[in-house]
Amino acid sequence: MLNNNIISIVIPVYNEEENLPELLRRLFAVMNDISRPYEIILVNDGSKDSSLAIMLQERKKNPNLRIIDFNGNFGQHTAIIAGFKASRGNQVITLDADLQNPPEEIPRIIAELDSGHDSVGTIRQKRKDSFFRRYASKLINRIMNAVTGFTLHDYGCMLRGYSRDIIDIINECREVSTFIPALAQKFAVNPVEIEVSHEARAKGESKYSLFRLIRLQFDLMTAFSLFPLQMITILGMMIFGAGIILTLCGIFGYGVNFMLAGITVTCTGITGEYTGRIYQEVRKRPRYVIRKIYEGDN
Repeated sequence: MLNNNIISIVIPVYNEEENLPELLRRLFAVMNDISRPYEIILVNDGSKDSSLAIMLQERKKNPNLRIIDFNGNFGQHTAIIAGFKASRGNQVITLDADLQNPPEEIPRIIAELDSGHDSVGTIRQKRKDSFFRRYASKLINRIMNAVTGFTLHDYGCMLRGYSRDIIDIINECREVSTFIPALAQKFAVNPVEIEVSHEARAKGESKYSLFRLIRLQFDLMTAFSLFPLQMITILGMMIFGAGIILTLCGIFGYGVNFMLAGITVTCTGITGEYTGRIYQEVRKRPRYVIRKIYEGDN
């Protein structure tokens, strides 16, 4: 049942036993200072450590805490989608469980939602990540904006706020793979971005390896744009024209053959990415499976 005044906090959790106690302590302190009802929804995304046990112990002391327990690991964005579907609030805030998103920034996001913005994005300032991660992120942000046509400045920050209208639209979407910040940006009427602080991960390890980060960017690119396929068409036409010129000039060596072979493989891979997404959609498998929901007297 929806409540027009409640604030829902949605947090995906995967092997964060070292950070959960401090996260919840700070989060409850922040939310208790806000004179509005709230709920905190923790989505256990197949944690293999004691994260679920910590959540259940905390729930005994805080009735505002609800827990969704997946039967496996389905991914950060999928876990957030499950939290969206279970949320009851008119405003929904998301953040990570690793404490790199300070819970103390939440009141600023709520203030922006109260002022009429339906999607509040954030831009991490003075990031405490490695040099490679910071500048790779800047490059990815620019590429993704060029490909998708959006104007997001920090795709990687999950400390964000959404109005109920945006949440309802996202809940109606049936894609197997989705990228929540971009999806919200697509449907938002009055979005805004604000600068927020960023903290270094004090404990535990990042759940995003280089491969998973690349995988996430492919999901974003293929879910929101046909640009890669269009570039393949343009590239094919250019290669065809260059091939004619080189043939007429009698310059057609092994180097060109290898170049064409590499381009062919790349184009096949991008085409296969879209084909694979179609295959995932037509299978109609559930995006996630819930083992149990802990709420109320349950």
